[in-house]
Amino acid sequence: MYKIVLYTTSTCPYCVNAKKIFTQKKLQYTEIAIDTDIAKRDEMMELTGRRTVPQIVINGKPIGGFDDLSALNASGQLDALLEDE
Repeated sequence: MYKIVLYTTSTCPYCVNAKKIFTQKKLQYTEIAIDTDIAKRDEMMELTGRRTVPQIVINGKPIGGFDDLSALNASGQLDALLEDE
């Protein structure tokens, strides 16, 4: 079973677009709002090495932001990544 964690902020349009991809693909994800939880922001930066949102982590592996997710989805690699688990 896959596990998707999506780090977001409430004002981020790219976060909304990432959620749309997951919703269209009927994928469940856990959303963590870092603008309301400073400890989670620090957790995200430690895990991904990045400060920008969204940050997407699939099965414990950081895959990057919306552009990275979009590229994985367009190439079919997102489905392959989720099927490997």
